[in-house]
Amino acid sequence: MQRRLALVLLVGVAVLVLSFTLAVSLGAVHIPMGTVWGVLAQAALPGMVAADWPPGHAAIVWDLRLPRAVLATLVGAGLAVTGAALQAVTRNPLADPQLLGISSGAAFGAILALLHTGLFLGLLTVPVLAFAGALAATALVLGVTQAARATTSDRMVLAGVAVSFVVMALANLLIFLGDPRATHVVVFWMLGGLGLAQWSHLIWPLMVLLPVAGWLLVRAGDLNAMTVGDETAATLGLNVARFRRGVFVAAALITGVMVAFSGIIGFVGLMVPHIARMIVGGDHRRVLPASAMLGAVFLLCADIVARTIMSPEDMPIGIVTGVVGGVFFIWLLWRKAM
Repeated sequence: MQRRLALVLLVGVAVLVLSFTLAVSLGAVHIPMGTVWGVLAQAALPGMVAADWPPGHAAIVWDLRLPRAVLATLVGAGLAVTGAALQAVTRNPLADPQLLGISSGAAFGAILALLHTGLFLGLLTVPVLAFAGALAATALVLGVTQAARATTSDRMVLAGVAVSFVVMALANLLIFLGDPRATHVVVFWMLGGLGLAQWSHLIWPLMVLLPVAGWLLVRAGDLNAMTVGDETAATLGLNVARFRRGVFVAAALITGVMVAFSGIIGFVGLMVPHIARMIVGGDHRRVLPASAMLGAVFLLCADIVARTIMSPEDMPIGIVTGVVGGVFFIWLLWRKAM
């Protein structure tokens, strides 16, 4: 068993490195993979590598594609980990940040910052308001669930879908009332994309993802207990209600920050954890790291498709993930009905 896990980890790291390299290499301007690694080596060890590539290639790699690939890695990993945790605490295989309304709340907060409040906190304004919106939507979902006494996992997802529709309607109202000169940029951003990635922006999703995902990994045993049932988890000494709220807050924090920098990218949190469980089993001590790795690989590959399928046009990545995730969602419903 340990040998199999080691093999899976080794293959996963290799696929992640290959996907990352291809994401930087492929595009409207093809750059050899050797050049990609040469630019990285030159940045890490100045003067140790002969720069035998055109200066324009170095600029494309370092200033444009590397930040984009890093952001895709962070967003994919964050959304996948969030989906795995939400599916555990709701005991619903269809739970993810988008279906539970968390992504919609984050989008509402980000749109409020972009079109109405202004950047009163500088670069932090969008992620802070996105987190506030995600947290408010989460609280609303939990409140509706409690008020309607919708204790089953299916009804919680239905409450999330209902809240998502309401919040997105309010977000569309904000767009309608906003400056017409800026609304087209916001609408394109809502479709999901990584084109605005910059080195100075990456510190914020990284600072959120590492500690929050680390906390979820530390509580992986509690996530395992939650998948069995609230009663069983309570007999093991877990404060079920408080832990579930903590996971929802963690999900709101990760989702809010990721949406702030990438827009709404759906289905990553729904699809990737299922694939991870097929590979490593149901123990969240393995599911969470596997989900993070697979989520990063999936979003890197989706970004490659988005940038190359209509080159030189840059298709919103949310369209790619929506098509793939929608097909997977239908398959999941069919499999559950069998």
